[in-house]
Amino acid sequence: MKIFNLVILTTCIATLLSACGTTSKIAALKPEPSYATDIVYDKQISYANIPLEIQVADLQNQTNTHLSGLIYEDANLEDDKVMLKVWKEAPIIIREANGRLAMELPLKIWAKVKYGIDKFGLSVYDTREVNLNGVIKLNSAVTVQNWKLVTQTQIEGIDWVESPSIVIAGRELPITYLINPVLSLFKSKLAKKVDDAIAQSFDIKPYVVAALEQLAKPIEVNPTYKVWVGMQPLALYASPTTVANQKISFNLGMKAYIETSINAQPSLKFDKTQLNLVPNTLPSADFSLSVANIITYANAAALVQQNFAGQTFSSGKRAVTINRIDLWGKEGKLIVALNMTGTVNGTFYLSGIPKYDAATKEVYLEGVDFVLDSKNKLLKTGDWLVHGIIAKKIQESCRFSIAEYLTNGEKTAAAYLKGYQPVKGIHVSGALTTMQPGQLILTPQAIVSMLEAKGKLAIKVDGLD
Repeated sequence: MKIFNLVILTTCIATLLSACGTTSKIAALKPEPSYATDIVYDKQISYANIPLEIQVADLQNQTNTHLSGLIYEDANLEDDKVMLKVWKEAPIIIREANGRLAMELPLKIWAKVKYGIDKFGLSVYDTREVNLNGVIKLNSAVTVQNWKLVTQTQIEGIDWVESPSIVIAGRELPITYLINPVLSLFKSKLAKKVDDAIAQSFDIKPYVVAALEQLAKPIEVNPTYKVWVGMQPLALYASPTTVANQKISFNLGMKAYIETSINAQPSLKFDKTQLNLVPNTLPSADFSLSVANIITYANAAALVQQNFAGQTFSSGKRAVTINRIDLWGKEGKLIVALNMTGTVNGTFYLSGIPKYDAATKEVYLEGVDFVLDSKNKLLKTGDWLVHGIIAKKIQESCRFSIAEYLTNGEKTAAAYLKGYQPVKGIHVSGALTTMQPGQLILTPQAIVSMLEAKGKLAIKVDGLD
């Protein structure tokens, strides 16, 4: 009887020791990848400066094109006893002086003058045709209104090169004395003629709209991962004009939506018919852009793998070693596949929502836990791996640093602001002031870390100089 009890005891102890030392091979159900097909990141309001310059020499050339030949005619002799024709005799000269435009316009004038006396019932008149030459001096203030260069021109005076005289009642009078009333009317009309010619010379709308149409075309900034950036101009603001150094300078401040999307082109559309030019300064000088930073699942898994390298996670006599890590996405959560050996053998799956830790510059998983099938099968071996110290250590190790990616993303964004030319004739320049990590997005190809970049932006358009 004692021998029988001893056999039973020995058998029980052996069985217990065997249970403690035996490894279990478990096959857990793999969660299949699942992603949103098209991802559009929130559009943001941004502002950019479009500095424009017009050379005074170019303005002079264009004005001469639109102001030529006969520029004034008065064919009625009886109303003021003067008929008048005025031609531009030579090219107009325009230069910058004290923040305004100073102009000299050489003129040739033909006049038919009716002169004489009407006294004591005696009326004696004669007519005479004369030719005069002179240079009229003008001065203009410059603004930009309704897409055009607008000038307010004033006549400063006329320097006569040739001015004949006539004799009336024994007195010699310069012909300009007789035609001055007509010239006063002519001066106001000439000033308007010059203003109209300058307005016709520089209508900036076709150039600006053409440039914005190019900028508004979506750009695939990363073809490998199908990352797109789009822009929708909303309004333009015209700053006060500066005339200096033989140039007319002003800024067009642009207000626009900027949108980043993945796997599909941005939905933003530019409607040029709704674009208005507001005569005001830009409400803000800040430019915002979401920069897509790409981290492949393989690279992220390798970074997580470093946390497990050479480690065995143990609790009492139970222990597991993580041999391989795989990552993918499923419905907004990051799946972590852990291939284990030890007390438990097999591949098990954790899931959690990827979040960014600003203090450590790491991606970690919020609410990380074993997926339901893995948890149920592990619980059959006991809750030591699901709820114990080992589970907590494994969960804490499911994180990886993206500091290097942030640095590279900042360098990439900065490079775009140094002479970047998205299309021919359009040059982008500026500087970053801040860059902060934003949303983490799981795509079929990679983890996309959105970086919120802020700074100053200027857009130079060729063909407006």
